[in-house]
Amino acid sequence: MLNALRITIIILLWNVSIAYSSGLKNCEWDNRVGVPCITVKGTPNTSVYSSQGVNKQIINKQDIINSGAVDLKDVLKIIPGVDIFQSGPIGQQTSVFTRGSESNHTLVLLNGIPINDQSVTDGLFDFGQDFIQTIQQIEIYKGPSGAHFGPNAIGGAVNFITAIDYKNNVGISGYNTENNTIDVNYTKITDNGWHLNFKGATTKSKTGSALADGTEEDPSENKQVNLNAEKWISDNVKFRATAYSRYTDADYDGSATDEMGYTSDNKMYALQTGIDRLTKDTEDNLILHYQNYDREYANSGYLDEYNSEAVTIRGERKIKSTDKLSFGYGGEYKYDWGAFENQGTYEASTKGHVSDTGFFGNAGYKFSEDIILSLYGRTDDHKITGRNETYKINLTKIIDRFKFGITHSTGLRNPTLYELYGTDNYGITGNTSLNPEKSKTNELSGEYRFSDNITLGMTGYRTSIFDSIETNDAYTKHENQLLDLEQEGLETDLVFKGVDQYLSLFSVFSKSKKGNGQSQSRRPGRTHGANYTKKFLTDSIGSFNLNFNYKYFGKHIDYDRGVNRKVKSTDIIDMSISKNLFSNNFFINISNLLDEHYERPAEYNQEGRQVRFGFRRSY
Repeated sequence: MLNALRITIIILLWNVSIAYSSGLKNCEWDNRVGVPCITVKGTPNTSVYSSQGVNKQIINKQDIINSGAVDLKDVLKIIPGVDIFQSGPIGQQTSVFTRGSESNHTLVLLNGIPINDQSVTDGLFDFGQDFIQTIQQIEIYKGPSGAHFGPNAIGGAVNFITAIDYKNNVGISGYNTENNTIDVNYTKITDNGWHLNFKGATTKSKTGSALADGTEEDPSENKQVNLNAEKWISDNVKFRATAYSRYTDADYDGSATDEMGYTSDNKMYALQTGIDRLTKDTEDNLILHYQNYDREYANSGYLDEYNSEAVTIRGERKIKSTDKLSFGYGGEYKYDWGAFENQGTYEASTKGHVSDTGFFGNAGYKFSEDIILSLYGRTDDHKITGRNETYKINLTKIIDRFKFGITHSTGLRNPTLYELYGTDNYGITGNTSLNPEKSKTNELSGEYRFSDNITLGMTGYRTSIFDSIETNDAYTKHENQLLDLEQEGLETDLVFKGVDQYLSLFSVFSKSKKGNGQSQSRRPGRTHGANYTKKFLTDSIGSFNLNFNYKYFGKHIDYDRGVNRKVKSTDIIDMSISKNLFSNNFFINISNLLDEHYERPAEYNQEGRQVRFGFRRSY
């Protein structure tokens, strides 16, 4: 009955929206009239010339569709230098390690505003809860990004963009009634100039157990809604608003030995509204943001509850002063409140609030067409840790076909509410005397353009993280540790861009160790792979598109069956084939093509081969 209702709703939306689709066919560069070709803004705390010093990788909506990705893990796992560990199949808890940093060193943002949950004990973001059918673009920033986004971006940042999608479409995919995805996008431009956009999606998954040796199934279901509205209220002032909501319901396992487990209800919603003002040489924006997390975990008759709220106001101005100089400045105020109550055999709780006021600025100076110097700085005044600064310096030089850059940057992570105020039944208490974790990173990057189609890029980096926050030896409170964390690596990417095809061959060599020489767990020393897309033209069946992703994930240390040991490497291949037929785009997505059975992290099972069929209808 439920599946029939879902299909009926899709058909109704499909037929009704055809009547209102006029005006969305043609893309116009003037985004005050008709359909804008460019809807996504630049990186915060940059200006025209200083944007050249940003390490930024963009995954747009079409990239997401072509890859066959279902959740955020599917997108991030193909990014060099980003390592994913998910405690089971779709919907399970997921950690990200960016360039070997800690799992709580990656900041997550919604349209440039931080959305990490303050009710989490150690500040890490659970990437397993976010599905990407209503996300318009994903931006990945590797390396300390505190000067751009503020605290907690020591390893990097991931930015979700929820801009309006002007391609009205319906997509359905899956391989049975218990494993499927349905998503809808509809945009209407009204007679009085409002751009109104609705995105909605639901994903159901029911595969194997999260435990490597388990037998029960651990299903999950995700629902998302994204509403966007924009309107030019004068010749150079635009109003915009976004409402984003997602809900993930999943069955977990209590531990690596307890398959009975528990269930989770993970809700999050966010509201944003903003004003943009554009002139020939300036860009101003003001954003108001509110978010709420409501998480519940039912476990053997006990209910663990986690709740947090945040309010953010952010303003920024970007100025192109001359043909050689651009600069920008702004400010941000963020208030976080959070509380949780963990019951059962392990008891823990916290409740509190913090605030942070940040001021930032940047400048880019173009010495010549071949040399650009970029400077970025930010100071944050935190309620507990006081005033701390982050900065970044980049020099970019072009010599004929060779482009190279040198960057020095810093980052910091403020302690969480639990680290400041929390308690548990083992005797740990909060510590309001904690200092923030801090980092320093040096990067050297180079890019050589063999031809208009072939480019080789390399980036070497070295990072030191100090004042890391951990539980002390007496297990009584959290303290700043004396041992530094050291990360270093070399990322290489050979890119070929041809007519209707793209090929990237990448490799990463990295080390992540504590100051005493001990290797950190869940950090592979080597990864490599390939990303390939191509449009084929054949006489027999006409044209079709191929998307191919391969990643070798090297050996690494992990805690397995009671001991730390080296875990074997894996070779994972995903492939997607699509073809336009009868005004529909039909596709086949095959994940884990080699059907490799592996654990990542150890003791938690990853899915074998999956084949999903689907189609997407544009109207």
